[in-house]
Amino acid sequence: MPIPDDVTGHEIDQDVRQELLSLPKTLAEDVARNLVMVARLIDEDPEEAYAYSRIALRLASRVAAVREAAGFAAYATQKYAEALAEFRAARRMTGSVELWPVMADCERGLGRPEKAMAMAGEPEVQKLDKAGQVEMRLVAAGARRDMGQLDAAIVTLQSPELASNAVHPWTPRLRYAYADALLEAGREDEAREWFGKALEADKDGATDASDRLAELDGVEFVDALDDEDEPVAADADRDDADEDGTSQA
Repeated sequence: MPIPDDVTGHEIDQDVRQELLSLPKTLAEDVARNLVMVARLIDEDPEEAYAYSRIALRLASRVAAVREAAGFAAYATQKYAEALAEFRAARRMTGSVELWPVMADCERGLGRPEKAMAMAGEPEVQKLDKAGQVEMRLVAAGARRDMGQLDAAIVTLQSPELASNAVHPWTPRLRYAYADALLEAGREDEAREWFGKALEADKDGATDASDRLAELDGVEFVDALDDEDEPVAADADRDDADEDGTSQA
């Protein structure tokens, strides 16, 4: 697959470049450039990212960073069995537990929430950093919801991290997940409050909390082009509003 000339391979993290030193120089450069393409495309075009990850995997399957990248590309395209196999391979190579939450989420994707819940209780979770433990909590709550245990999911999300006013990269998603679970449980006022808190923390637009709040408040967004296409109908609405003294939203 073609790779733009401006992609040199030096864009990847230093740790990954260090891993690639075990390869011949030209091969290492080829692998690095494919990994850069995976990182560039995984959000906007996951299928394309997956294709680049397969090339990197074919070139250097014994490099843990390559197996991990292949896992995330497969995960992004909902190839959960493949993703899980790659994550397990990467974990065997490194001994790291950092992939434990996404491995558990793959189990959810494969329709095995009970397995995900079992993983949430394993000793590996205690070895995770704070971000990893929050991620594991999110996965466990999702597994509870998969099994129809909505109240348990809500309790799972209730934690010091949720109650804290401090904002971390994972804060918007944690608050959002809690709001979403509350809404499903019919606790609309609380859900609105927590969607608001998620929005406050979400400076990068990682969630659609603003849309969910608007939906709860009954706000409808009208395309400006639609208004231009139907000027007569719009004028008629205004005339109706003038007659009865109310505004048509």
